[in-house]
Amino acid sequence: MVESSLEYETGWVQAGYDLVEQPNGTTKRYYWAELATAVVVLARADDQLLFVEQYRPTVRETQMELPAGIVEAGESYTTAARRELREETGFDAGSLSLLQDVACTTGLLRHRRGFVFAEDLTPVEQSLDDNEFLTPRTVPVDEAVAIAREQPTNDATLEGVLLASEEGLL
Repeated sequence: MVESSLEYETGWVQAGYDLVEQPNGTTKRYYWAELATAVVVLARADDQLLFVEQYRPTVRETQMELPAGIVEAGESYTTAARRELREETGFDAGSLSLLQDVACTTGLLRHRRGFVFAEDLTPVEQSLDDNEFLTPRTVPVDEAVAIAREQPTNDATLEGVLLASEEGLL
């Protein structure tokens, strides 16, 4: 890398470019955006998988998606998953395990996402953030893949459900 330039910064995203020397000796700017690390929770209760229904202003659609959120400083994926599950759905998990940690959209983003499986759920008080307007929903485990593939959908939900299915957890 010849140089790196931060061009834009908010509390949620940083963006810029790296000037890179390529194998043929030329240089090229590679633009990037860096997002906070996130966690996606696959919470199973008996033969049901827990989703949340919420309106996403960025895509102007209401989506059925898996509970998810930002991993705070010092948190592990499983600690963040427990917190997000409690806040968004009003359930706590007796058991949490990391299924996969992935780099997302590596052609553009600097962003990591962890997928956590949660089970042994017990009700607790839901505690939504000021900007969260969502409703917990359950779907039958045997319909979860089909529901995750229905439009509108998003990458985190589809990836998480397919990963859990592949792991034999659904």
